[in-house]
Amino acid sequence: MDSESLAAAGLLEALSRASEILAELRHPFVRSEQFSYFFPPAGARVGTTFMLPDGREVRFEVSIAASGRAFHVEGGIQAEEETLLELPRKSVPGIEEGLAAFGDYAGEVAAPAERLIEQLLEEIV
Repeated sequence: MDSESLAAAGLLEALSRASEILAELRHPFVRSEQFSYFFPPAGARVGTTFMLPDGREVRFEVSIAASGRAFHVEGGIQAEEETLLELPRKSVPGIEEGLAAFGDYAGEVAAPAERLIEQLLEEIV
């Protein structure tokens, strides 16, 4: 396999892992839905959206995109228009570094999920 094929396989593997991490986010009283999509010119975003009983949506997501000579990784948690967690945009020159950052960001976005959902539910009651 050539280096471009290996990079593509690595990207698919990283997307699958991140999707799996975020798909495991669950709460017994809140409905959730996983998403993943590609965006132009060369990016992908994965995550989970929770629908709170009061109608608000909470999105846990990470993305990776290639632009110029760098890979850009972002991640965060949004409750409607309110940012609950925004990881700093990380730009790295190589695909391996980009995929490592992408995996790290998926874990960082998933880590506070249960606590944040509980806090948001308490605000409703």
